Amino acid sequence: MAEQTNNNGGSKQLRRKQQTVDSTYAHVQPQATEIERAVLGALMIDKDAYAVVCELLYPESFYEPRNQKVFTAIRDLSLHERPVDVWTVTEQLAKQGDLEDVGGPGYITELSSRVASSANIEYHARIIAQKSLARQLISFSSNIQTKAFDETVDVDDLMQETEGALFELGQRNMKKDYTQIDPVIKNAIEVIQKASANKDGLTGVPTGYHKLDDITSGWQASDLIIIAGRPAMGKTSFALSMAKNIAADFKVPIAFFSLEMSNVQLVNRLISNCCEIQGSKILSGQLQRDEWDRLDKQVNNLLGAPLFVDDTPGLSVFELRTKARRLVREHDVKIIMIDYLQLMNANGMRFSSRQEEVSVISRSLKGLAKELDIPIIALSQLNRGVEGREGAEGKRPMLSDLRESGAIEQDADMVLFVHRPEYYHIYQDDNGRDLRGMAQIIIAKHRKGATGDVLLTFRGEFTRFENPEDGRLGRKKSGDSTEGTILGSKVNGDQPPMEDGSPFAYDQPDGPMPF
Repeated sequence: MAEQTNNNGGSKQLRRKQQTVDSTYAHVQPQATEIERAVLGALMIDKDAYAVVCELLYPESFYEPRNQKVFTAIRDLSLHERPVDVWTVTEQLAKQGDLEDVGGPGYITELSSRVASSANIEYHARIIAQKSLARQLISFSSNIQTKAFDETVDVDDLMQETEGALFELGQRNMKKDYTQIDPVIKNAIEVIQKASANKDGLTGVPTGYHKLDDITSGWQASDLIIIAGRPAMGKTSFALSMAKNIAADFKVPIAFFSLEMSNVQLVNRLISNCCEIQGSKILSGQLQRDEWDRLDKQVNNLLGAPLFVDDTPGLSVFELRTKARRLVREHDVKIIMIDYLQLMNANGMRFSSRQEEVSVISRSLKGLAKELDIPIIALSQLNRGVEGREGAEGKRPMLSDLRESGAIEQDADMVLFVHRPEYYHIYQDDNGRDLRGMAQIIIAKHRKGATGDVLLTFRGEFTRFENPEDGRLGRKKSGDSTEGTILGSKVNGDQPPMEDGSPFAYDQPDGPMPF
């Protein structure tokens, strides 16, 4: 009889063990069912306990299905600010039609009797969350493994799907706790002290454009900066000019992701910029002797520069994330540029519209800038609304012109427009200043400071933007004896206004730009 009892007991233990084995993976899944019950019990004896775990746990965090239903009942009661105890939870489960499925009122009473206090509930909740994440990773990897064995599945598509699914999984489980203000104040003071030691007041990555740096104090860590413009405005030339200044002049490591041009095309434009050789001549190789000499001498400025170029076409935001992390870790990259945002994709995720996809890309770029604590500059196209507007002010781009998604404006810390009035046959500004060969960098949004305009010289034959004062003083316009003066910036805020003065002299050739 005793033997029979032992056998029966053994059979019950075997059945319980079999219930905890997931047949999908043929072994026990990560779980902590006893801790799950302890947490549910604590939630029913402490009215403030749910606030502690609400950001850590979800119904699917629990392994036992009946525990999922109990937690759902507790969550619904808490969200409606109703008392949570044995009786209210029992009643809520009955309303949901789940009371019998969880084991009736007896199971609810058993849960509350398991714990005397909720003192360790946060620690216990984190254990449940970790077990849940482990199960998700197992399911994720098993699904990928199954598809990898399927000969009908394209491996490249599977890679994109894998990146997207893993990104979503990481986003769902990424939590950052609050911070007491004291260490944040200490960090802020250190930044201020560091800035005070710099005579130029720069706290971020310098652009090489003095008036722009005066307004921004350099590109700031964790910022998402959008540089936008219509085709032929020179936004890529502006980005490349900055990249050359940052890497070659200031020796700051920078990564440039080009989705539109190949590495060789990009470098050709950098050579044209740095060596002041027309792009058309670089393409044809028909250089004069003095141009060959200039190429041999000045290309050394680019050699050894900490500029890392990637020309992966159709780059996904997930690929960018992986590459950016490695560039920061291995090469201490301090800033990333992307040309341009609308050519990126978020493969592996499903969207009802392109606008929704661009919104995810924009939000992901901002999240990446915060994660890596570096500025990310993304170029963006503008819609055709600019072309349909009349007058000088009508051609001036606005935030509403950003193409495909208002989320770009929302996520960006700064939005800059590259605008060349000369392209629209506008040759003077309201103050009568000559705008031929000039480009306006319009700071339309600046979360941390002033907005306004910065006027730069644009030398299209070299795809190059310059400070108006750099090497330009003393040059004269044909038929004009008036020397050029330095043009500054016009700023809304506390920044100094644009200097008035006579027009500047330019060597801008007539006809279309070579780039």
